[in-house]
Amino acid sequence: MATATCVTSAFSGITLSTSSRSTTCSVYPVFTCFASKKNTNKLNFMDQILDYIEGGPKLRKWYGAPDILPKDASNLEDEDSAPEEGEVRDAVLVTDGDNEIGQMVILSLIIKRSRVKALVKDKRAAIESFGTYVESMAGDANDERFLKKALRGVRAIICPNEGFLSTVESLKGVQHVILLSQLSAYEGSSGLQAIINGNARKLAAQDESMIKNSGIPYTIIRTGSLTNTPGGKQGFSFKEGSAAQGTLSKEDAAFICVEALDNVPKQGLTFEVANGEEKVVNWKDCFTKLVEKAEE
Repeated sequence: MATATCVTSAFSGITLSTSSRSTTCSVYPVFTCFASKKNTNKLNFMDQILDYIEGGPKLRKWYGAPDILPKDASNLEDEDSAPEEGEVRDAVLVTDGDNEIGQMVILSLIIKRSRVKALVKDKRAAIESFGTYVESMAGDANDERFLKKALRGVRAIICPNEGFLSTVESLKGVQHVILLSQLSAYEGSSGLQAIINGNARKLAAQDESMIKNSGIPYTIIRTGSLTNTPGGKQGFSFKEGSAAQGTLSKEDAAFICVEALDNVPKQGLTFEVANGEEKVVNWKDCFTKLVEKAEE
């Protein structure tokens, strides 16, 4: 039987306390886990944790995920199958499942029991990391056929970094795009740092321009320079200029992306954010205020 111990991370994820008689679990946005195995059963990391907490198959049935894939992934859905008419669009596509923030976003979405799709470089590695809780897809986003498959059933897209939106020609059917942009931070840099950020700045500007002209409701989150500091420990600043001068924890950035999913603007919303003094208790109210401020 697999044993696992989870501890609270800076990302305020899941805290588990286990003993021979009981298991207690407190749920937060994201978590850090450590697992060990006492046998050779090759379950992936997430399934080991979930099996230990709730008895695996029961939890997967509750979550709505399919059974564990065989090692050769032989029962993966045929990627070339045609989409059904009137398909349900309930998935969230994370455009970079290899990116650190992208993986934080994915874990948050799994906890929220969202249907998750992710673009990755190594599909096998992604399946071993996230199991059947994520529909991992490897391919070239510039390939129209691949992009069509990736967007099948997708209602919202979260872009945890620059470079995806400016490469695609169509996002037909998508109802909301969330872009994590460091454009303000790039524009606020100078000297050697400005040269280093030159290409990223160009991609960020292109992504923002593309989504603003797409006609799709969008949320552009302009962050301060992203750092590896613990998330959930500081407040925020949404003042103009805060992104150019401040910093933001990567964990907080991922959390804000996920919170934005439930707050779809009528047309578009662009705001700056960095870590600061303002405490946010209700993110729905926070986004409402941000929209009102943008419309002034």
